[in-house]
Amino acid sequence: MNGQAHIITLRLLKGFTLAVDHSRIPVCSGTQRLLAFLALQGMPRSRAYVAGILWPDVTASRANASLRSSLWRAARTGHPVIDATARELALSQHIVVDLHESVARAHRLLDSSRPCDDILTMQTLADLSVDLLPEWPENDWMMIEQEQYRQLRLYALEAMTERLTSARRYGEAVAAGLAAVRTEPLRESAHRVLMKAHLAAGNRGAALRQFEQCRRVLREELGLEPSTSLRDLVPLRTGHGEQSRLQPFPT
Repeated sequence: MNGQAHIITLRLLKGFTLAVDHSRIPVCSGTQRLLAFLALQGMPRSRAYVAGILWPDVTASRANASLRSSLWRAARTGHPVIDATARELALSQHIVVDLHESVARAHRLLDSSRPCDDILTMQTLADLSVDLLPEWPENDWMMIEQEQYRQLRLYALEAMTERLTSARRYGEAVAAGLAAVRTEPLRESAHRVLMKAHLAAGNRGAALRQFEQCRRVLREELGLEPSTSLRDLVPLRTGHGEQSRLQPFPT
């Protein structure tokens, strides 16, 4: 069988894994960085550009030598993971990248004109609940990519919560909303869609507790109160005219 007959996957969400036919392939750190960088670029890049970005603190000749070493090690996997010419490099088009699939699903969730029933799944929720290579050392190019995906997945989790709520799949909607809140506890819009899911399921007490959690964390971390639109989601009085449990915080 030739290399293209194998299923090659590159996982960048939660951690780095290169696998061929579900068998993990060991890859050194330099080659991991090269594969991840090319996957994130999504297009061919010149060898000089790749070397300069991945090895910015050394001379050009040393960076190019490190790049050649990483390419040699990538070739030793025995599978076509990098498409290389004399001038440019790109991740092999035959590699399945989990990040690319997750980003595509996120954009679908955010497009209100498109149906998404087929991607309202636990796999989508799992991919949107984890960060891009969270344990990798900080560097400029990776931090930008990590934050971009983090913001995209937050909006997608909120959209997924709303879609699941509309479909009356309340348990799954709450799970997606909780994932958004865990990712960014100070994000009021995440608390909002989660409260709406609780309310749609008839769980007013759960919605009230979520409001109080949001209120507490905003006050403790930022010295702020929830917006009026969020407060409007919960009743301020009971049906018998008694004061609700939403009492002002002490100043």
